[in-house]
Amino acid sequence: MNIHTVHNRQLLVDYITAGQADFYRLAYSYVKNRDAALDVVQESIVKALTKIDSLREPAYLKTWFYRILLNESMNYFRRNQRLLSLEDAVWDRGAEDPDPAERLDLHAAIEALSDAEQAVVRLRFFEDLKLEEIAQVTDTNLNTVKSRLYKALKKLRDMTGEEVSDEPADGARQGAL
Repeated sequence: MNIHTVHNRQLLVDYITAGQADFYRLAYSYVKNRDAALDVVQESIVKALTKIDSLREPAYLKTWFYRILLNESMNYFRRNQRLLSLEDAVWDRGAEDPDPAERLDLHAAIEALSDAEQAVVRLRFFEDLKLEEIAQVTDTNLNTVKSRLYKALKKLRDMTGEEVSDEPADGARQGAL
């Protein structure tokens, strides 16, 4: 193991330790099961640790790990064919719970989006990633990410009858889009 790998491994361990709640929240939004989300995060960590040599630039650690986590989450979902849920990810624990009917409307509307649109919405609003970071995580052109976000927000507006902002609220992970 060379010095570069040792350094990257330590950066990864520090990053995982600091972001574990965020990683769990993203995984849970796909699998809607506590134990399954923990398994997905664990599998992502194992994969990242075994593939740490493939991280060429430490500055991209965040997007590199999110790509692994997103792929593992989607793979688990596809394997198990469960309905997607953002219930725990959508509402901030400190925020007042919205009307349950509104919560279900948003939940159903997000589930109705395509996989690609859901990924962009989740990463933008629930993980507070920048559009450039989303493009890196999803291995997609930046303009495609912008287009998917625009289309997803338009669909959410149409489905819920609510105005949906294209920017995360101040203080990431707020209860409403």
